[in-house]
Amino acid sequence: MAWFKKTRKPIATPGKEKASRVPEGLWVKCPGCSQVIYNKDLAANLNVCPKCAHHFRINAAERLRMLFDGDWTEFDKDLVSTDPLNFTDTKPYKSRLKASIASTGMNDAVIVATGTVEGVPTVIASMEYGFIGGSMGVVVGEKIARGIERAIAERMPVVIVCCSGGARMMEGALSLMQMAKICGALARLDRQKLPFISVLTDPTTGGVTASFAMLGDLNIAEPKALIGFAGPRVIEQTIRQKLPVGFQRSEFLLEHGMIDIIIDRAQLRDTVIQCLQFMVGAKKPAVVTSGL
Repeated sequence: MAWFKKTRKPIATPGKEKASRVPEGLWVKCPGCSQVIYNKDLAANLNVCPKCAHHFRINAAERLRMLFDGDWTEFDKDLVSTDPLNFTDTKPYKSRLKASIASTGMNDAVIVATGTVEGVPTVIASMEYGFIGGSMGVVVGEKIARGIERAIAERMPVVIVCCSGGARMMEGALSLMQMAKICGALARLDRQKLPFISVLTDPTTGGVTASFAMLGDLNIAEPKALIGFAGPRVIEQTIRQKLPVGFQRSEFLLEHGMIDIIIDRAQLRDTVIQCLQFMVGAKKPAVVTSGL
């Protein structure tokens, strides 16, 4: 038995931490340059870092507000997945759906709407990454295909803003079928001589890239967007080789002829307007002057 024994007291922790005077969510740190940016300043700059031009992800509704002239009409809003496979991994697919619906206020990962873009009636499908990674399931495929069919019936161009992790694994082969369904609808659109513009944002991967995302008459990408099929880490582990710097980013794809143009978010709407007016043949009304 030791003559001297030192009693160890547990470290005392304060009962209550002082509440911070600064409200949460006022500032955001840029992942590109580590600059701390005031949220309102970031929103005023279209969610692009003013220092390094890093493009933050924005939601589907914000995309529509950027592109349409004003109000738009949404279609097939009430379509919801029925969990056809009763899928469960770490938690049931139905629980994931409920959580995503509650967090985004959407029933699935895409908004399909019609409106005007500088006076040109257009169908725009905008994908929402916040809904299970923007993955493409049966509902996403059905909504986009219906939007394309509506464009054919009403003789309108189609714009799809892609932001997705690919096909939705929780729906198995049913999600893969949407690739063929949307591509088939786009083939019918092409036969009707109606344009399709694909806007590729960060990230556009998996089955979305392997199908409709790369089929545009014009493929536009945002700067430094991740665009590819499998992720860089998976490719490196498969081929056992180090990939080049910037692999699968917009600039790399443009250099290798996979996309047509890279456009900063501030110029995206003007570029889409110019392309639609050229493709559709929309002209500004001529000014009629009466001669004496």
